[in-house]
Amino acid sequence: MKATYATALTLLCATLPVLPAAAAQDGTTSTAMLGADPRSTEFLRMQMFDASASPVTPGAVMQTPAIEIPATRDPVAVSAGPAKPADPLRKAVQAQLSQGGAATDSLRADEKTALVDYYADPDLPLLWVDGRGLTARGKSAMEEIARADDYGLDAADYKLPDLSKLDEATPEALAKAEIQISHAVLEYARDARGGRIDPRRISRNLDPTLALPKPAEVIQSIAYRPDAGTYLRSFQPQHPQFEALRQKLLALRGGNTDTDAKEPEIQIPSGPLLRLGDTDPQVTLLRTRLGVPQGSDPELYDETVSEAVKRFQKTHNTAADGVVGPGTRRLLNNPHLRNAGSATDIKKILLNMERWRWLPQDQGRFYVTVNVPEFMLRVVKEDETVYTTRVVVGKTKTPTPIFSDDMKSVVFGPYWNVPNSIKTGEIRPYIRPYGGGWYGRRWDTRVLQQHELRIKYNGQEIDPQAIDWGRVDVRKLHFYQPPSPKNVLGRVKFVFPNKHDVYMHDTQDKHFFNKSVRAESHGCMRVQNPDEFAAVLLKYDRNWGADKTQHAFNTGYDKRVALNNDIPVYITYFTLWVNDDGSVTTYGDLYGHDRRMSAALLKNGRDYAAVKRPAATAENERQTEMAPRRDGTRFARTGY
Repeated sequence: MKATYATALTLLCATLPVLPAAAAQDGTTSTAMLGADPRSTEFLRMQMFDASASPVTPGAVMQTPAIEIPATRDPVAVSAGPAKPADPLRKAVQAQLSQGGAATDSLRADEKTALVDYYADPDLPLLWVDGRGLTARGKSAMEEIARADDYGLDAADYKLPDLSKLDEATPEALAKAEIQISHAVLEYARDARGGRIDPRRISRNLDPTLALPKPAEVIQSIAYRPDAGTYLRSFQPQHPQFEALRQKLLALRGGNTDTDAKEPEIQIPSGPLLRLGDTDPQVTLLRTRLGVPQGSDPELYDETVSEAVKRFQKTHNTAADGVVGPGTRRLLNNPHLRNAGSATDIKKILLNMERWRWLPQDQGRFYVTVNVPEFMLRVVKEDETVYTTRVVVGKTKTPTPIFSDDMKSVVFGPYWNVPNSIKTGEIRPYIRPYGGGWYGRRWDTRVLQQHELRIKYNGQEIDPQAIDWGRVDVRKLHFYQPPSPKNVLGRVKFVFPNKHDVYMHDTQDKHFFNKSVRAESHGCMRVQNPDEFAAVLLKYDRNWGADKTQHAFNTGYDKRVALNNDIPVYITYFTLWVNDDGSVTTYGDLYGHDRRMSAALLKNGRDYAAVKRPAATAENERQTEMAPRRDGTRFARTGY
């Protein structure tokens, strides 16, 4: 009866409105009412069952006697019921997190904070174990982590508990397993998003914006996901090219792939060498295989066929001589053969998979990307490439940095502000004295006139002959080139403000676009067809017609067109690409980033072609190879 009465009383309390604090007879607020929760049973008892309490009427201020309540009494606890018994497993986890030891020593500070906070909350469940051992959720997480090699990670990096020791284990052993799996989960999520190495410690020119997951968010989110393995897998890059690399990795390691590579339907049988000018029935098959129209004489190996063969050979990294011999026949019949199996190929795939982790999962509906080793620029809309053009990138001494930022504006007829590196290295050496020796009063400044360069100091334009070039610090002078046909930036530049101070622009040196290796700039990217590039951008962003863009390109003088919406720009460094037919195209390691990444990321002497995945029960010690520390000073480069 008492229980029923208490239950009814509690339900009644929950329906009462929150009433103002009661006033005493003298107009002061009752200390009893200040101490009581208006929804608590104590408040209700004071109003309903105390004979000295005044009845409550609508609109009336309640009058109650001053009833003293001990200061230590918690009104909420009155109806809370008995406290939950302490969970021995949770207590063991908390103790190990607080005391440290083998299970916690390798935790990062933010990881330990996240785990301490999570396991301190008695309302949150343990994630991986219970009193009987490993749970289904724990098995799902461990199985996914054990497959890390399939995604270009290293399963040996994640220390997982020995399952054979978890059956009927002590709370302390189970608590250690709980912490180990939580730690492995946090490390896996971080590594999948590019956290294995800090690219900036490898090279000052590797400066991607990493989106590393926060440990607290990971551990709290995975607690409410029905499938822990699927959630962990979601941290891997979702781009189709990453998946193509992954499938190639599985194939080269001799494992099963999710997609079977299909051989071309058209097979070229053995036969004589085929070259420009030959006539042979096989040329008809060759035309069909390469998608070349049959024309008036299908058996003639004409210029069109020769160019198609050269493109195919170049794509598959063989000598592009346009001659079909035994090697080219094998590639035509099975384009996957060439790339089977070497450790070098696998290492290159692993490095390029890592670079996909440096990019956001969602790159945007419309963006610009430059692949530096390929010397190519692409505009991508809704995951489809809508425009492609060649670019010239930085020399090996002045490399183009690898980073991402947002394009803000297009400037027609731009000014060129000369960077310090060019002032000191390429202008000052040409300014020489004449007529009076090095201390003469006249200076040969023709280099300034030849390039239409002007100089300002403290905002005021000055005459070059008024400068004592023997004593002046040229870095304190502002050299600039106004818009003109001779301007090194050409007729347009594309601005995405960044700490490296590089951008894309037109150029006067068009002949560089005919070279296969186009590394000739001071860091900026020169665009082969900048008017077309501008038209694509402004059509998308401002709905400009091609004529309007061309007019601005031809007549603009420092005309800045602000974009309505920022356009993401990704400067990348992919040295290997999987083509649609499953073949692989590789590009030169222009700046040596492959070599640096390999030293920092991949363990020396590892057999890349035959990875042995460790058993999930092994007590593997985590080994982390960090890149050697280098001078962390950042440098800016304003260039062309």
